Amino acid sequence: MNQFEQIYKQFITRPGSDALLDYLKKSDFFTAPASTRFHLACEGGLAQHSVNVYKRLLRIVKSELGEDYSKVYSDETIAVVGLLHDVCKVNYYSVEMRNVKEGNEWVKKPRYVTNEKFPFGHGEKSVFIINQYMRITPEEAMAINWHMGAFDSRVLGGSYAVSDAFYKYKLSLLMHIADLTATYIDEERG
Repeated sequence: MNQFEQIYKQFITRPGSDALLDYLKKSDFFTAPASTRFHLACEGGLAQHSVNVYKRLLRIVKSELGEDYSKVYSDETIAVVGLLHDVCKVNYYSVEMRNVKEGNEWVKKPRYVTNEKFPFGHGEKSVFIINQYMRITPEEAMAINWHMGAFDSRVLGGSYAVSDAFYKYKLSLLMHIADLTATYIDEERG
């Protein structure tokens, strides 16, 4: 059993969680990259990124709230938010061949490209997919929905909703920080 599944099975036990894990196992979640060319752009990168974000989120929550963090956020909530924030990337990437010059010769090399089949947005798509299998709380939904923070395309359009979410749902801000920290400190680029 991989690390993602170990954490998932230990902490996520609400109704529908088994069906969601089964969906992830039948998809490319455990083989997909986390990105096309940035952080963990490699086979299995998406699952590894999810584990990294979960660990960072747990560390940040404990740092901010102390060992009594579970009075505010359950271990299940931390696992749901950290592990499932990027399920929107299931069946999102595909591999194409491209020509690359090596020395004096052109050779074909694989590269990841996006292949969006359900253009619903990033965080909101993850919330939508999760809710097909199990219920999540409003705070969990906000944290997953806004985990991209200012990088979310809605914010680039001028929306202040992310700021409102960060004020009203502190877990949203902590999740965004965990995602950034995992991406830029814990993970290799490319």
